[in-house]
Formats: sequence, C-alpha cells, structure tokens
Amino acid sequence: MIRESRNAAEAGGHITDVEVRGLDGLPVHLTSSDLEVLGSMLGVPLLRPGDSGWASAVLLWNGLIKKEPALVVQPTSAREVSAVVRFAAANRLQISTKGGGHNIAGSAIADGGLTLDMSRMNTVTVDPVAMLAQVGPGCLLQDVDRATQEHGLATVLGFISEVGVAGLTLGGGLGYLSRRFGWTVDNLEEVEIVTADGLVRTASRHDNADLFWGVRGAGANLGVVTRFTLRLHEVGPTVFGGLIAWPFERADEILRRYRTLTSRAPRELAVWLILMTAPAEPFIPERWQGKKICAMAVCYSGELDKVPEVLDSLLEIGDPAVDLLAAQPYTHVQSYLDDSEPKGLHYYWKTEYAVELSDGLLSTIRELFAECPIEGAELGILHLAGALNEHPEDDGVVGNRNARYVIGSNGMWDPGDPAADSYRAWIRESWERQRPFTGGRSYINFQTADEGQQQVRAAYGTNYERLVQVKTKYDPDNLFRTNRNVAPMESTGS
Repeated sequence: MIRESRNAAEAGGHITDVEVRGLDGLPVHLTSSDLEVLGSMLGVPLLRPGDSGWASAVLLWNGLIKKEPALVVQPTSAREVSAVVRFAAANRLQISTKGGGHNIAGSAIADGGLTLDMSRMNTVTVDPVAMLAQVGPGCLLQDVDRATQEHGLATVLGFISEVGVAGLTLGGGLGYLSRRFGWTVDNLEEVEIVTADGLVRTASRHDNADLFWGVRGAGANLGVVTRFTLRLHEVGPTVFGGLIAWPFERADEILRRYRTLTSRAPRELAVWLILMTAPAEPFIPERWQGKKICAMAVCYSGELDKVPEVLDSLLEIGDPAVDLLAAQPYTHVQSYLDDSEPKGLHYYWKTEYAVELSDGLLSTIRELFAECPIEGAELGILHLAGALNEHPEDDGVVGNRNARYVIGSNGMWDPGDPAADSYRAWIRESWERQRPFTGGRSYINFQTADEGQQQVRAAYGTNYERLVQVKTKYDPDNLFRTNRNVAPMESTGS
C-alpha cells in the first residue's frame, strides 16, 4: 500500500525509515514498520520526495513560502483522513491540510511534517431543489461555480478561480456575493469533520453546535473537514461585470466617486477598486500598458434590465482608459482576476477592515500609490457592506460584523528580485500609514506568516476567548497548529 521511495527501491524494495517533525519541533523517527501500519489503513500510497506526483502535491501558490513536508497522503475518504489523524496524534507529528494551497501564509504545508493533500476529494453534488451543494475539500472555486451555474445557482466564494474552497470557507470567506448573502460561512449549513481524536463528526447549528460555531471562521484550528454543505442562491448564469479603469492622474476624482458609488449601491452590485500598474496584455490599449491606473472590478448579479440605472454613477465617470464591462457568464467574472495572481511569484500583503472611506484614508491611499516603488503592487478596496452586517457578532467565530470594506496593500515580484526586502518594508509602511483610518482587525485568510498572535486575537475580537474553549475541547494538544493558530488552554503541545 505504501509507495516506495527511490532510495527504498535501490535498497532492494524495502520501505525506508523517515524523520518527521514532531509537535515539539524535534524530529520523530518513523520506522518502516510504522509506515507499514499507516499504509495498511489507507487505500492510497504515501508520497515521499522524489515520488511521482510529489511536486504538485507540495506546490504552494505563494513562491515566497519555502516549505516541504516529509510525507504526503492524498486521502479519498473521511475514513482515510481519520486514520491519518489518529496516526499523527499517536506519534505527535505536525500535520497540515492542503486544499488549493493558495493561502498567503503558506499554511497548507507543515514544513518537515505530514501533509494531507485533499485534491482527490474534489466532487461537487448539487441539489437544485433543496438549493444545496455538497462540496469536497479538494475542490477549487471554479469546480463549485461550474457545477452550480448549470442550475443558475451560486454560493458566496472568492474571486480567484483556483483558490481552494476549504481554506476560503474555514477562514470565513468573502467574494462578490458577500454584499447579498454575507460571509461564506453564513451560507454553510453543515460540515463533516475529523477532529483531533480521529472521530468523524457532523457539525451544524443543531449537531455539535459549538464545534460548528468555531468552524465558521477558525475551522483549520479544529479539524479536517471532509465535506461542506453550502446553501445556494439564484445567481446568473449571466451577470454584468468585468473591468473598467482610468488613468491614475484622475485618482482623486475616482476615489471620491468610488466612495459615493459604494454608499448608494444595491446589494446586487459589488465593486472592487484597485490601484495598479496596467499589465502588457492584449485587452489593455498599448498606450496604457505599464502605466498606473485606477481600476474597478465589477460584478452586478441583479436583473440585467436594471444595469443602466444601477451603474449610472459608475458609467457617468466617463473617458475610461479600459472598458471591459459587459453582460457575461458569472463564471467569467469569477475568473476575471486570475491572471493578476500567477502561481510561483512572491506575494506579500497587509490588510485591514474599514468601516468607512474617510477623506484621510482616500488621500493616504492616493499618496501611497503615487510613491509606490513596486511595479507589481496593488492598493485595493473591497466593498463588503450588506448582509454580513445584519448578523450578531457572535454568529460564528468569524465576527467582524461591522466590516464594510477591506483595505489592502499587496505586492508581488519575481523570485530573486534584489529589491524584495525593500518591497516588504514598503508594504509594512503602507499598512501602518493606513491603520489610523481602519479598525485594527483583519481577515484571517489575508494574514501573512509574520503577523503575530496579537493579529490573530484581533481578528476574532470578542469571540476569541470562546474560541479558545472550543479549541481546548476538540484539540487539547493543539494537533492542528499549522495555521493562524489559536492555542488551547494548558496545551500539552509547544
């Protein structure tokens, strides 16, 4: 059942020993017999460095993060996940779970540890009558969007089609439909989850309600979800959206108009504002390629005959450098920004929520981008106000029910760029200059690896202490720690 490594084959076909990082950070020596025990519980092979499929199994989107596990398992069922979790707990191994591998902090990989690559559990089952989707943890957003749009249905997911559904959802989840339907976890009906004791549990508002509460925003801390049940809504299949942009020289005007637009927009309209350098792509007029622009990514999911009325204040801005707005499939809008985040580049972000777009914040954003030294940088504003603000703060640990915008300073550059350290320094400085106008809390999925425990605590606000209690109940040894970690009380782990 266990795939032999190259060294094993050269040694005569025997499975070799391996060292895996333990919960205390020290190596744990696993013998060939240990590995045979694990393999006997699985219907899939263990992967080790050099094996076929290893490179894709350990690939992370953010090339800035350099991690590699010692072992990878690609389970196909909750039973196999349970076996791996029990094995990791018994041997006190660091364990991580990889859905899409798109997290900015690279939390999908336990460096030197054991990684569950969920890519084989990637089925989507849609019940159009009940308006529910059963989603496997290895699914990407595009998998769910394509399956649900066959029925003119959608749920709240992100806006990059290769993001993993599991990581997005377990951190709360936001996207173009958040204004209408809230956080992704506001649309989560049930999960099947393997907890640290290896038990396969069902959690919902009625079953294991405390666990379900914690899953909705901090799920990576509490177990390995093997099935998501998501509520669907009538959306598409045709929406109005795309990209429109103006020269950066008009930034003061565009920023003010964006504030007015978002203050009046119906919930069916989501508009992201992005200050960026126009790429050298065919859809960008040559005269604007390489120039700084003020772009808006638009998704209007309401009645198409109302487009002229709803987007009037946007369209009247006039004289855009780029105008790609059109009625088009929802799946196209969901993948519109894919090329802006190619795999393998180095990414570094700083983000926070904001309640309003004050004059001071808007002028600071304009000044920052005017002086920005990173060609691949973006200063972004995501408009979220709407349904999520109507839930109580403690409806799921996700909280942040007063968030109306996300403000972000995002940088990307090629591996080996000699200015990388100065780029990161500029992004941190940019973040600090914007913070006086924000609320001091941020989206957990956008937190980078160097943000400390204070930022994790701030992300959950008044829900943090209750989350610690849930963590202590279901993961007292902090087995699931390769994440934006919330430690249990009196943890026996490090």
